Amino acid sequence: MVVVFGRTVDDETRCVHYRTEKDVIAIRFRCCDRYYPCFSCHEECEDHEARRWPRDEWDRRAVVCGVCRQELTIERYAVVDACPACEHPFNERCRLHAHLYFEV
Repeated sequence: MVVVFGRTVDDETRCVHYRTEKDVIAIRFRCCDRYYPCFSCHEECEDHEARRWPRDEWDRRAVVCGVCRQELTIERYAVVDACPACEHPFNERCRLHAHLYFEV
C-alpha cells in the first residue's frame, strides 16, 4: 500500500495546495523515498532539499494515481494525460512543475 505524506485533504491525494478534480497524483521524492502530493507539501514536511529524478532513473515507479493507487514509472507518466489503469484524467498543468521533480 502506498502511503502519501503531506497536508492531504482527501483520500485521492489532493492537498491544501492543489485540490482540483484532476489533482490526483502523488510523486515519490527521490531524496526520501516518500510520496507527496506536491513540492510544497514536501518542503513543509521534510528538513532536506528535494532531489530530482535523473533521466536514467525514469524507469522507476515514482508516480501514483490517487484514484486507483496504480503506480506508474516516470516515463509512462510523462506521456499520458490520464491514468492508464482507471482512466481518471490528470491535471495537465502539472507539467509546468515537472522540472521540480524530474530532470527535464
